[in-house]
Amino acid sequence: MSHPDAGSSSAVVSHYAATSLRTQIGDALKQTGLTGNNDLIYWKDLAPLDEFHVRGLAATEELAAELQIAPEATILDVGSGLGGPSRFLAATYGAHVTGIDLSPSFVDSATMLSERTGLAHRTTFRVADALALPFEDLSFDHAWTQHVAMNIHDRARLYSEIFRVLKPGGLFAIYDVIGGNGEPLIFPVPWAREPAISFLLTSEALRDVLSATGFDVVSWTDTTAIANEWIARQQDARSRAPSSPAIGLHLITPPDFPIMMANLGRNLVEGRARMLQAILKRPA
Repeated sequence: MSHPDAGSSSAVVSHYAATSLRTQIGDALKQTGLTGNNDLIYWKDLAPLDEFHVRGLAATEELAAELQIAPEATILDVGSGLGGPSRFLAATYGAHVTGIDLSPSFVDSATMLSERTGLAHRTTFRVADALALPFEDLSFDHAWTQHVAMNIHDRARLYSEIFRVLKPGGLFAIYDVIGGNGEPLIFPVPWAREPAISFLLTSEALRDVLSATGFDVVSWTDTTAIANEWIARQQDARSRAPSSPAIGLHLITPPDFPIMMANLGRNLVEGRARMLQAILKRPA
């Protein structure tokens, strides 16, 4: 889930909205038999639903491996959605993760899922705007965003806010769709039905705004090729088994989401968009 400029926030919330999301997810969980001892759900079993980005859990694992996360580290998850990456960071690294999202239904469902997985003591979710973070300066060891900035026009403000709440030496992880060869995108895509709420920066422009904010680049990796392969596999799997599993992205996405993903794949193949994984550092 993304955090746009104030003028477009309602449009973005509407784009990601799902009616009675908590109820839908709860009903789906009852159908799966995922509950185990003490009725707790293993966090990893939720990955088909709560890892809402290209390459899912695998991308989260790769990004986290670059963060050098110490036990008890504090991490801000900007655009936390249903909280899958937050729970991964908490369960795998022993981190304390605070997730923010514009959507009350996402925050409510993320909180419920952390309770159901026994991770509520290490994950906290709240409704907040990434352009006006409700935290004191120097509050977090690390910050994290996955598929968030595509809806945000004011990148300087976004990255300045993240820089502000990071401790000196803190790392900032980015996994996002970025601009490509300058050709217009084919819509709809997963983050927008029309250009009005889609704001992609090229790799060069993104590096410029991050550097101007004060960040140092630790790593900068184009992951477009592996993203293309993943999308192609997903489309092939869908054609072979068109029925949806009980737990999956269909619970939080519109009926034409497969078209959105196909368009994303075409945009990547044609160079209209690219995928980026990057680690930035606030200087000590």
